Amino acid sequence: MSSFFNIIASDQPVLVDFFADWCGPCKTMSPILKEVKSSLGDKVKILKIDVDKNNRLATSLSVQGVPTLILYKKSKVMWRQSGVIPKNDIISKINKFL
Repeated sequence: MSSFFNIIASDQPVLVDFFADWCGPCKTMSPILKEVKSSLGDKVKILKIDVDKNNRLATSLSVQGVPTLILYKKSKVMWRQSGVIPKNDIISKINKFL
């Protein structure tokens, strides 16, 4: 868990995708996040966290549904949303913090 907090402390925006293997909407988000990464490249780091394997972390961050995306910069939450989110919406949110 300490490595998670080291990663989100970055000056670079870090988009964390809380997901589960059994979650249909999470499977929809996966290719969307790949497109976001290919559009923004090294401007953003994308971290995928399986809530079933990291339940304590998800609970401590009040992640109650999946998929949940949380955008961090310098350990601060800049944006948070649950559900399937279109690529352009995600990119515009991240661009605000670049």
